[in-house]
Amino acid sequence: MQAVQHLFYCPAIAETHVLSEEESMHAVRVLRRSTGDMLHIADGRGMLYEARITNPHPKHCEVEIVEQTLQTKHHPVELHIAVAPTKNIERIEWLAEKCTEIGVDTITPLLCRYSERKQIRTDRLEKIILSAAKQSLSAYQPALSEMTPVEQVICSATEQRRYIAHSSPWTDKKILRDELQHTPHGSTIVLIGPEGGFSDEEVRLAMEHGFIPVSLGDARLRTETAAIVATTIVQNS
Repeated sequence: MQAVQHLFYCPAIAETHVLSEEESMHAVRVLRRSTGDMLHIADGRGMLYEARITNPHPKHCEVEIVEQTLQTKHHPVELHIAVAPTKNIERIEWLAEKCTEIGVDTITPLLCRYSERKQIRTDRLEKIILSAAKQSLSAYQPALSEMTPVEQVICSATEQRRYIAHSSPWTDKKILRDELQHTPHGSTIVLIGPEGGFSDEEVRLAMEHGFIPVSLGDARLRTETAAIVATTIVQNS
C-alpha cells in the first residue's frame, strides 16, 4: 500500500464503495481527484483501504477497493478518558482534538455534582474528533459517549487500570506516572473532574470500585489541560 497523504473516512466503505457527500466534495472539488486516482479510506475501526476512483461525482464519489490492511494503532494503551466538560465549550473541543491526536479510544463527558456544564452537543464533538483522527492519519476513530453521570461510569467500568485524578486533601494520592510504571500495560480509564473538583462522595464511590486516587503533578491544572496531560502520561509510560 502506498504511503498515506490524505485520509478519507467512510464506516461502510467495504459494502457501499461510495464516499459520503462531505468526503466526496473534499476529494473531487477540493483535492481535484478524478477517475483513476487513488484514495486512502478508513472505516474508523482500524481497517485502511486503498481505492481507485471510478466515478468522481462531488456528492457520491464511487471507488473500487484495490487493497485493504488492518492498521496498527498509533498509541500503545487502550485508553478511556472520562472528563467533566468545561463551561467554555471551546476548551472541551480543544481537549477532544488533542486527546485524539495523542491517542485515546473512548471519551466520555461526565456529569458530576460540581459540573459547570450540564449538557453538550456530541454531534459537534464527533466532527472535531473525526477531523483530528484524519489529521493524524489514523484509521481508528475514538468513540464518543453521551454525557453520563459519573456514578454510572464508575459502577460500569471494566478497565484493568482505573484512576481518579482529584485534589481533595483527605486521601493519599499517588503520582500517575509513577503508578503506571509499576503496573503492567492494560486497558485504562482516567476520571477528570470539573473545575470545582469531584465531591467527596464521588471519590469514595470510585475508590470502592477499584479506582486509585492519583495526582498529575505539583501544578494545579485546568480540566482540559489535566485530560491532555493524563493522556500523554498514559501513552508514554
